[in-house]
Amino acid sequence: MIRLTRLNRVPLVLNSDLIEHIEATPDTVITLTTGQILRVRESADEVVERIVDFRRQIYGPEAQPARLRQEPPAPEVDETPDQQRDLG
Repeated sequence: MIRLTRLNRVPLVLNSDLIEHIEATPDTVITLTTGQILRVRESADEVVERIVDFRRQIYGPEAQPARLRQEPPAPEVDETPDQQRDLG
């Protein structure tokens, strides 16, 4: 959840998981997955920064997106003839 401010200065708390995309027009326009559109006083960069900060609080500072994570390689298994199975 991130804290933002509507254009009329009314504060709101937004579930950042519902954000579909953010547009940086003269106003910052946030479109939610529900189709709802919000216009906020914060810049698009500020909104993204708040989302990142929030997720770091939840997942920890070392958390990385799955596509950036490198799993350790699996150990190679050296099969000797007596470990191999005859499937025939």
